Amino acid sequence: MKRCSKRQTAFVVQLVLFVVVSSLFADEGALTTKTIDKFHSSFEMDTHTRAMYNSITNNDISSLALNREVLRQHNEIFSHKIETKGITNQKKSGRCWLFAGLNILRPKVIENNNLESFEFSQNYLAFWDKLEKANCFLENIIEFAGRDILDREMEFILRTPLPDGGYWENVVNLVEKYGAVPQEIMPETNSSGNTSLMNALISRKLRADAVKLRNMHKQRKSAKKLRTEKTKMLAQVYKMLVLNLGQPPAEFQWRFEDANSVVSKIHTYSPKSFYKEFVDVDLRQYVDIFNDPSKKYGKHYSINLTRNIRDGDDAHFANVKMQILKDIAVKAVLNDEPIWFACDVGKDQSREHGIMAMGMFDYDSIYLTDMTMTKAQRSLFRESVPNHAMVFIGVDMQKGKPAKWLVENSWGDDKGSKGLWTIYDSWFDRNVYSIIVKKKYVPKEILDIYKQPAIKLPPWDPIYSFVQ
Repeated sequence: MKRCSKRQTAFVVQLVLFVVVSSLFADEGALTTKTIDKFHSSFEMDTHTRAMYNSITNNDISSLALNREVLRQHNEIFSHKIETKGITNQKKSGRCWLFAGLNILRPKVIENNNLESFEFSQNYLAFWDKLEKANCFLENIIEFAGRDILDREMEFILRTPLPDGGYWENVVNLVEKYGAVPQEIMPETNSSGNTSLMNALISRKLRADAVKLRNMHKQRKSAKKLRTEKTKMLAQVYKMLVLNLGQPPAEFQWRFEDANSVVSKIHTYSPKSFYKEFVDVDLRQYVDIFNDPSKKYGKHYSINLTRNIRDGDDAHFANVKMQILKDIAVKAVLNDEPIWFACDVGKDQSREHGIMAMGMFDYDSIYLTDMTMTKAQRSLFRESVPNHAMVFIGVDMQKGKPAKWLVENSWGDDKGSKGLWTIYDSWFDRNVYSIIVKKKYVPKEILDIYKQPAIKLPPWDPIYSFVQ
């Protein structure tokens, strides 16, 4: 038998070691056949499991998990209600923040003019929101033109050039610059209530423009030339928006008929003069009170890249304990002030019944497992984020404390309880993140938080998700 050379022997030893080491590392953290066999052998199809298996495979899980005890105890009695008229409908769009912002202003217009109903044109401000966001996107492309395309902020900018979402500060930015108009002056269109394709097409155009601007930067073109090109690009975006949403009016004529059938004289307004005459609310008198226990209390925060207007404000807030936030909310609602608020609407919420209550759906009992997390943990691990804005228009006080809250939503009157929802107080604690209230309802020590330099949060913070 021919003997192996030392070189061959060394190679064989190295090969064996490689196989052994690779095998060891492959097992570490991998889902092995042995582990899967254990899962299989330990799984027991007992009576409860078989009943759940048969039920779940043939039914909707949420229907099975619906907690009948919560329904049994539910009622729609509130000790204090703010009078409102009509339910708005954002349809298949992410404009909840804008609808809620305009909805807190509606009652004053209705009351002051003795109207049966009134609705602002959400489409009017959505038009300007889209154009301004397109400008912000292209300005960010110019500002970050020297960055690597895989830079983390660049990735966020390119991911969603034209999002539907927004914050209260975005409402303020828009109304201050563009005013407001009645809905009949610029009514909804198919694209305003179903924004996905319009957003996708304009985003495609904006990304193509981003390629051109970055190439111009590589060719050492000046910032002035890039902005000249940007203006041409925005003219095309304006055209696309007009074709989808209609052209916003510079002036319009309007009159109304009040609840006594008295018809007003017809007048000509600009959007700003209309807002001044019929609303005249200083939106800078409102502040954002936040509760996110994953962040330090008593601090002022702002979220980078959340402004919708280039020279407007980013979202910013004072982070406080939940009891402080809730006390402020109670005080405002009892004084007939509707409250814009942001929450995680997807948790323990029944559209059919118009209820948001802890234990609304008992999934733990179905799967015999525990999915409990604190509010801070749910935020940090992306289980819960503020993703919807609505309006508090009532509260049920029992023994000096809020038991439940009446909510005006913007999903139409065919959902919930004719468009209204009831939020139970324990759900409020767990899923409400932010309220917008006038400064006069906020204690001085909380207002003083806004004097602090804001701690800037990156766009990958969980709170940023509201924009998208």
